[in-house]
Amino acid sequence: MKRRFVYSLALLLGLSHFSLAADGVDAPGAPATWPQWRGPRRDGKVTSPSVWPDSLSGDLLVQTWRIPLEPSYSGPVVSDTLVFTTETKDKKREVVRALDRKTGQQQWEASWDGALSVPFFAKSNGDWIRSTPAYDGESLFVAGMRDVLVCLDARTGEERWQVDFVKVLGAPLPAFGFVCSPLVDGESVYVQAGAALCKLDKRTGKILWRSLKDDGGMWGSAFSSPFLTDIAGRRQLLVQTREKLAGVDPETGAELWSQPIPAFRGMNILTPTVSGETVFTSSYGGKSLLFQLKNDRGTVSATEAWTNKATGYMSSPVVIDGYVYLHLQNQRFTCIDLATGKSKWTTQPYGKYWSLVANGDRILALDERGELLLIRANPEKFELLDSRKLSESPTWAHLAICGQELFIRELKALSAYRWRSER
Repeated sequence: MKRRFVYSLALLLGLSHFSLAADGVDAPGAPATWPQWRGPRRDGKVTSPSVWPDSLSGDLLVQTWRIPLEPSYSGPVVSDTLVFTTETKDKKREVVRALDRKTGQQQWEASWDGALSVPFFAKSNGDWIRSTPAYDGESLFVAGMRDVLVCLDARTGEERWQVDFVKVLGAPLPAFGFVCSPLVDGESVYVQAGAALCKLDKRTGKILWRSLKDDGGMWGSAFSSPFLTDIAGRRQLLVQTREKLAGVDPETGAELWSQPIPAFRGMNILTPTVSGETVFTSSYGGKSLLFQLKNDRGTVSATEAWTNKATGYMSSPVVIDGYVYLHLQNQRFTCIDLATGKSKWTTQPYGKYWSLVANGDRILALDERGELLLIRANPEKFELLDSRKLSESPTWAHLAICGQELFIRELKALSAYRWRSER
């Protein structure tokens, strides 16, 4: 693996601690971070609330830096001092860069051979890297398209280990690439890879167990990313395969419960969303569903509480005050009452994809056309406060927000913005 290292003593000291507490909340006094897919708690919500203005005007939301890059769909990952991003270069190599959070100046670069051509009917979505890395304060875990997981030293970019699931497990190469974003908890990392859900030792890359096996290849390999939570009296991984939603024991890999999730060509893409003792999901060409989880003397079960004809696609929703806000397959945005399953309102069509981040009763939505929308979460009506075109390039990667800072991964660039206080 080729590497270029440009780092300083200040950088090394800045990464000698981690700013997230065990519950996923930024430690008091530490800069807000965005260490993984959908943020600190993997639920699309900020954990260090700040005041968002009612406007996205140029004098309130100001670009601080922008650097050109090769294509990627990976969302930016943000530590207290760095921003990590990925690229696919020359259709041959996968690249990870660490950039100074304040200036965008590169601190290190790491790369490896790895490229994959997706099926012809998915070509419009590109052949480049998709998964969002995970950062635990010491290491960066990056999923490459050819079903490899690479662990890098976050201070230097030095490779610590690499697992090729196709070689190690004899699994078929995933036709759409490694899509699942890694989940790190304690000393373990969890991924849907190798035609299964796998738990690895984060220090060595050793595979500790393999669960929810599928056929891999074209119609097996999963798209969704796991979510870890305490629900129904059990700590469990909520995992959506291309056929079902399941709860998995993180220690043993045992399946605790499961429910089928019908979807066109198994396109179960969004991340399962928890509210109280319930789990919400929605599938492409299927419907929206809410499951009630219960624990009867140690046995967990899931019962369908309601369904709604609204069909999600790639966008994972946010839940605010008992309502789920979801971008749909038909490009509309909807609000559903979690208590009843009834739709409160549905908008006109917008973009094909929204990445959503919530802060109190505010939602920022970035669509794939480079349009940023500021929305007030209101179950009675759709309340668009403002919108602004930030990029002429596609913006399929998930938005990252850290306090007053926004990081937007365009297809061929990474931009940093900062809120200014309203006058």
